[in-house]
Amino acid sequence: MTPLRQRMLHDMQIRNLSDNTQKSYLLQVSSFARHFRRSPEMLGPEEIRAWLIYLREERKLAPASLSPAIGALRFLYRVTLKRDWSDEDFPLPRKPVRLPVVLSLEEITTFFDSIPSLKHRTILMVAYAAGLRVSEVVHLKVTDIDSKRMVIRVNQGKNRKDRYVMLSPRLLEVLRTYWQDAHPRDWLFPGDIPGHPITRTAVARICALARQRSGITKPVTPHSLRHAFATHLLETGTDVRRIQLLMGHRSLATTSRYLRIATSTVCATASPFDLLPHPAPIPSPPPAPEYF
Repeated sequence: MTPLRQRMLHDMQIRNLSDNTQKSYLLQVSSFARHFRRSPEMLGPEEIRAWLIYLREERKLAPASLSPAIGALRFLYRVTLKRDWSDEDFPLPRKPVRLPVVLSLEEITTFFDSIPSLKHRTILMVAYAAGLRVSEVVHLKVTDIDSKRMVIRVNQGKNRKDRYVMLSPRLLEVLRTYWQDAHPRDWLFPGDIPGHPITRTAVARICALARQRSGITKPVTPHSLRHAFATHLLETGTDVRRIQLLMGHRSLATTSRYLRIATSTVCATASPFDLLPHPAPIPSPPPAPEYF
């Protein structure tokens, strides 16, 4: 490990960045240095610009996929190397605004009914019923289910924040049935490797197979269930601020995007077309004469 890599790692550890962020940043900077075959200390804004053009034009990365590279370089040069560079030296591409595709209640029911495994069904039901990220679901422990207070404790979710979410009475019944069948001891959903939880990749495969079995044509991922959780709460009148707390969003603006897809918002206003008088019925054409 080079001294610069070690220093950057220490800077990230001091700031308590997540393990995944540390690994991602080191990988991004390493790729940047290998591309130019020089130490990052010898590179500057022109190389950063050329690197981003290479990632966009040659590697065909989407704008959202450039964010980790830009974040890593910003941290390296501003924090570790203490370069006094502006935001213009780290151009962030504008991301297209896309709204998530949301499953209806009927589609959610069909989706769950298509999962034959009790364990797999329970995993995805937890994701929907509590609005959890897949990383939060797989890291749940048996002790995180508090049936006395009817809450689920999420330990160190995104941005290293703990939070509590509701424990649905119906979900509690499902969890008790699952526990009586599997008897998990530590991790609520243990994986194939002893002492480790099920992986996010495994949950993604479970979700993809369930979508295939259900016949649902909409895209369905574990995160789709989280989108459905927030949207369905909005449609039943739950306050946006409360949903923000349940979802663990740092910004209310992140939660507010669900207002653009909730039917309670989109369909709350009548179309002016409905105010138009009904047009006179279109007369039927006269019957064609018969010649035979």
